[in-house]
Amino acid sequence: MEKMEGQKKKGVTGYLLYCVATAVIGSLQFGYNTGVINAPEKKLLQFFSNASAERYRERFSEDTVDLLWSFAVAIFSIGGMAGSLSVGVMVDKFGRRKSMFLANVLALLGGALMGLSKLCNSFEMVIIGRLVIGLFCGLCTGLTPMYLGELTPTHLRGAFGTLHQLGVVIGILVAQIFGLESLLGSASLWPLLLGLTVFPAVVQTIMLPFCPESPRYLLISLNKEEEARKALVRLRGCEDVSDDIQEMKEEGMKMAMEKKVTIPELFRSSTYRQPIMIAIVLQLSQQFSGINAVFYYSTRIFATAGVAQPIYATIGAGAVNVLFTVVSLFLVERAGRRTLHMIGLAGMAVFALLMTTSLTLVAINPNMSYMALIAVFGFVASFEMGPGPIPWFIVAELFSQGPRPAAMAVSGCANWTANFLVAQCFPKLEKLMESYVFIIFVIFLIIFFIFTYFKVPETKGRTFDDIAQGFAHTVVNSAQSPPEGVVTLPVSPTEKVPMVEFPTVVNEKNRCAEIP
Repeated sequence: MEKMEGQKKKGVTGYLLYCVATAVIGSLQFGYNTGVINAPEKKLLQFFSNASAERYRERFSEDTVDLLWSFAVAIFSIGGMAGSLSVGVMVDKFGRRKSMFLANVLALLGGALMGLSKLCNSFEMVIIGRLVIGLFCGLCTGLTPMYLGELTPTHLRGAFGTLHQLGVVIGILVAQIFGLESLLGSASLWPLLLGLTVFPAVVQTIMLPFCPESPRYLLISLNKEEEARKALVRLRGCEDVSDDIQEMKEEGMKMAMEKKVTIPELFRSSTYRQPIMIAIVLQLSQQFSGINAVFYYSTRIFATAGVAQPIYATIGAGAVNVLFTVVSLFLVERAGRRTLHMIGLAGMAVFALLMTTSLTLVAINPNMSYMALIAVFGFVASFEMGPGPIPWFIVAELFSQGPRPAAMAVSGCANWTANFLVAQCFPKLEKLMESYVFIIFVIFLIIFFIFTYFKVPETKGRTFDDIAQGFAHTVVNSAQSPPEGVVTLPVSPTEKVPMVEFPTVVNEKNRCAEIP
């Protein structure tokens, strides 16, 4: 426990905040490009039709235009799947920081294609631009949580991990506001709305050279202990970083005894099978909770409920999204990951039932529109308490340095695949089931709640190596031959577990000497 207490004395430094803010720009990009396509839908449909008339002297049929539009929306998720699967290869070859540099090339290219599409009278540029920007966002969903998890001290890892989701929801809100017709959502300015994603990419590219490479990557993957130590000293604001170095060395020694982990080996190895299944199910719980169905079609939901200005109600839901992400940032290190995730899932199930009830009865009683409004806001708030932020950063906690890149790639791909399925299936299900469509998500939410209760461990305050040892012990127990000295990671957050102590050599002269 002395090792953990030593870490708790190290506060948040300005340099750490700078590095975290730089990384989270990628999360903001992801959120912005997720939400930006909805507002100019009618303008883009008209553009597709006009472009075909000018180039081919014949307008596309309405069905063809709808097909092209659906393809433009769907190809973003397809790019995201491919990008997320590429994370492991990129970070192993180029490291975390350089990978973010390279990803911004895709952001610049995708933004330029979409921003210049009207000038070039090319609807193909919109579609290709969405594919390229999807690749970029798929990389961001793996790179940002990984970099944040490896940069921050153990006792702050959950709070800083939540910042990825905060960046996403701020990006969505910015896209909703800029998408108003009075701003950039007009017939003449929509290319600027889509191309605006270039700006944060340029800003992040300028800021990244002043950020360090991940200390874990430097020490464990590149064996550059001195560089890792220098990076940690600046990040922690303290000369004594022996606890962090010792933890990384222990993790590195264990990695040296096993070969590099590939994606197929995550599923073949009994050691990694349980945590990768947990990681995948947590990502599915985020998307199959129904949150994207609500955000993709919130304006239509509010209009069905009889809300006078549905677009402003949608922006209000985005503001609630941001507010409760900030709330979860302060709660995650107090309540724990597992507890908050279950609270969020339960709250979403209750509010989804309220949404179904209010939308069903609004034709009989117009006052039910207020309940629909409250239900949507409560649904969004519950999502940001747990299912929103937690699946992104808990994956980085469930795996040690070796299998982490592959695990982030697999879980990210699962998230994007589920996102694609919800976006494609929800409109058809809504036509078939009308207001009862949210009952499907209630069933999913109950299943994910039960899974979290029985299968997901609490990772609050534990080192990466401690968590990995817990899963290893579970596998050993199932084989009825536990080795001496292996500790168990409890499912219950209240269950006490002995920490494994390692001797550390501390230079008392340099202990926590503040850096000028």
